[in-house]
Amino acid sequence: MKRYRLARAVRATLGKLVPLLFSTRVIGAERIPAGGALLAGNHVSYLDPVLLWCVSPRPVHFMAKSELFVKGFIAWLLPRLWSFPVNRGEPDRTAIVTATELLKSGELVGVFPEGSRREADADEAVGEAHGGAAFIALRAGVPIVPVAFLGTERAMPRGASLPRPVKVTIVVGEPIDPGTVAPEAGRKERVSLVTARMMDEIASLLAYEPGGTR
Repeated sequence: MKRYRLARAVRATLGKLVPLLFSTRVIGAERIPAGGALLAGNHVSYLDPVLLWCVSPRPVHFMAKSELFVKGFIAWLLPRLWSFPVNRGEPDRTAIVTATELLKSGELVGVFPEGSRREADADEAVGEAHGGAAFIALRAGVPIVPVAFLGTERAMPRGASLPRPVKVTIVVGEPIDPGTVAPEAGRKERVSLVTARMMDEIASLLAYEPGGTR
């Protein structure tokens, strides 16, 4: 599509250079399956979606807060970089339908189940997640791929206006088939259980140590 020419050009140029700036190491990218899949990660920096967008083996359509799509250059740019808006804090039927259609057509959709960035030095590895990611994956019938970002909170911490050239690691986990999680349960319970499983997997990936077996 014409509107995505810019995205392809950016991925072929800046998309190759940005990960080099942070000596980005990607572990397990081969685990991202062919076909539609929901990439779900922890969120500690604005760099998280940028780097995953750059290093993913296939284009990723990211949900981004609707406020960014109101006006200005960013509002013009984001739709041309495979992003679409979501109203946070409420069920957004339009975003759900958009994500479902993309997933069913074989695309990758990126989400951050915690909803917003959190402090990397918090007591828990991951924060409380919303059920939207699990709901969409169940609705579309696609796997959830857990993703952990390590080091992005140092490369571009909250409040920083410019990134720092700090080493970053992105760990991709084994896909989760939400259809196998408590198939006999009701929808609300299944969403809760899939969400818990997804966040447990992300927390486990955050314990990755260089030289380990993950």
